[in-house]
Amino acid sequence: MKINRRADRFSLQSSLTHLPRRTKRLIMLVADAVMIPLALWSAFFVYAGTFVLDEELPVWLFPLTLVFSIPAFVRLGLYRAVVRFMGGRVVIAVLKGVSISVILLAIVALAAGLRAHTLQILIIYWTFALLYVGGSRFVMRAYLQRQRKPGDRVVIYGAGEAGARLAAALAGGQEFLPVAFIDDNVSAWGSVINGIEVHGPNELPRLVDDLEISRVLLALPSVSRRSRQEILTRLEPLAVHVQTMPNFSDLVSGKARVDDIHDVDVADLLGRDAVPPNDALMDACIRGKSVMVTGAGGSIGAELCRQIIQLGPQRLLLFELSEVALYTIEKELRLIAAREKLSVEIVALLGSAHHKYRVREVMINFEVETVYHAAAYKHVPVVEHNMIEGIHNNVFGTWHTAEAAIEAHVRTFVLISTDKAVCPTNVMGATKRFSELVLQGLDERGSKTRFCMVRFGNVLASSGSVVPLFREQIRRGGPVTVTHPAIIRYFMTIREAAQLVIQAGSMGQGGDVFVLDMGKPVRIEDLARRMIHLMGLEVRDENNPDGDIAIKYTGLRPAEKLYEELLIGNNVMGTEHPMIWRALEESLNWENTRRLLEQLLQATRQFDCDAARTVLLESVAGYAPTGGVEDLVWQRRAMALRKAAKPGKVTDLSTRRASP
Repeated sequence: MKINRRADRFSLQSSLTHLPRRTKRLIMLVADAVMIPLALWSAFFVYAGTFVLDEELPVWLFPLTLVFSIPAFVRLGLYRAVVRFMGGRVVIAVLKGVSISVILLAIVALAAGLRAHTLQILIIYWTFALLYVGGSRFVMRAYLQRQRKPGDRVVIYGAGEAGARLAAALAGGQEFLPVAFIDDNVSAWGSVINGIEVHGPNELPRLVDDLEISRVLLALPSVSRRSRQEILTRLEPLAVHVQTMPNFSDLVSGKARVDDIHDVDVADLLGRDAVPPNDALMDACIRGKSVMVTGAGGSIGAELCRQIIQLGPQRLLLFELSEVALYTIEKELRLIAAREKLSVEIVALLGSAHHKYRVREVMINFEVETVYHAAAYKHVPVVEHNMIEGIHNNVFGTWHTAEAAIEAHVRTFVLISTDKAVCPTNVMGATKRFSELVLQGLDERGSKTRFCMVRFGNVLASSGSVVPLFREQIRRGGPVTVTHPAIIRYFMTIREAAQLVIQAGSMGQGGDVFVLDMGKPVRIEDLARRMIHLMGLEVRDENNPDGDIAIKYTGLRPAEKLYEELLIGNNVMGTEHPMIWRALEESLNWENTRRLLEQLLQATRQFDCDAARTVLLESVAGYAPTGGVEDLVWQRRAMALRKAAKPGKVTDLSTRRASP
């Protein structure tokens, strides 16, 4: 019986909610047509103690209440308001409408020569009209919200203005049902906001059990990352899904709404507050200049473009090999420029950094002054399995783009490098270090172009990051794959990395290698466990066989290291930015660099992976590959050669090698 009654209530609520808009307005108007005369009659009863009208309240005043009130309500937009989402503006509209009605009735009463008793009744009528007209709407709003099918029962962490706005926004929806506030401010404990009590953080474990809480929503848009990390550490053992509202800057700029709830940013787990950018360094190579970003559609290149367009360049050239990636980033940047009224010429160009003459013509004809070279293959196993292509793109792409920049008289050339270039065990890292050597050699050769390199570690949410992979694996029910229990990595937010790259490029004097302060390294297994816990789940292992998500160790991938380094040796000096260091490392002169490039080019033309590896070993200090050549085509060819060389067969193996 109870279930049927609840179903009936839900059915009535749904029926009322889905009525046509005109029907809803008509219902409100009819309700007011009843409530307003009833308010006048109630006022008379309170004053006279009887419902029987007399000469102190003529009958003809009743239709006048409707004549004066309803048009005022229509004019004030009272019938356009959605009852489920009404706020303070409705109260003001009712107050104005009723006040106008009373004033006009009083004027008519005085003109008709009615006694003062009538005016006293009208004052009481004003109170009843507010109560009936406004109160009926708020009673209906409460009914529609209380009788709706409840969603997840949630606690809002943060009882400030953002938390109150979030609770109000969620109250009328179907997805979340706010039942409690948590706040660190002791003075707020015990207070009630929007009908919801504020509790202290120590009460959260009890609330989770008593109120069957499934989620905690963080309403802390302006709190520091370090404070957020401390809060997340307290929430982690509770096995509730922790989500957050957008940060304050996105709310102010209009990029997000209060109720845009999303999973906790993994950057909050690192607990590191970004250093505010130095405006002078941000502007130096960009404002008023023609700027080019290669690899503009990649994760790093795209974020660089988002940062650059805000800094007032005259022109921003997007150079990208992928047609889809180029279309996507151009569309996004044009929307940003239109929304924020930015007068920046955006030029989207297809092309490969290999093609020196294409790159040179672009730079000359668009008078490029600053280049951020982000075009590279960065995924370690992929480059290991495609060694020759990795060398072509990372080494020769950098060389040809740099030579084009010199010929086009580009002032500043910034290479996006990686911590994997330090003592590399993989082809990707070796090619990135070789790219650094190429630019250092060109600087030593002498040119008007100022070359510098910026080296940093993993970027959160980039295309090769484990973070989006872990999140997707958790949503699918696991397992979460970790290569090794002891593997650690440095992490930085993509926004902070792009800002520091721009600032470092402004400080280069020529041939500089800049290293970004990546903070403390993160153990990948710990990161996986925290992500699982903060999504309201438990790790399934030997100690907890009934857990939700298992962690599976897959073993180190080809040429993968347990940890990465940022420096070759310890020779480093500070710069004018506290998060940027200048590495003082040995380099090659241009004569030796050119000789090695020619040898490497010859090896790639012949598709000779062994020879290419020999050149990398000779040129890149600390390169120590952990296995054989992993290039898939090379391995396939080697297998074919072994089959062809069986006893009894005479085969010219040299014919299997590609000609230059």
